[in-house]
Amino acid sequence: MVYITSWDEFVERSVQLFRADPDSCLKFKTDQTQDAKKMEKLNNIFFTLMARGPDADISEVTGKEQMETQATKRGRGRKQ
Repeated sequence: MVYITSWDEFVERSVQLFRADPDSCLKFKTDQTQDAKKMEKLNNIFFTLMARGPDADISEVTGKEQMETQATKRGRGRKQ
């Protein structure tokens, strides 16, 4: 098993590994609670790859997630 400390590198390498050899895995080690939320996005990517095949376009999954996070950031803060 290989530990990767950068989240972006972990996502990129794990998707590449899934496409090449789905029986192998990588490990990501963190002590940050915010990384648990990022795991949901990664799970959605893997669900897409499992449902549509390893050659599926995952840009629509990542784009949708970015739009949702931007929409939820609105309205935060003090109202005037």
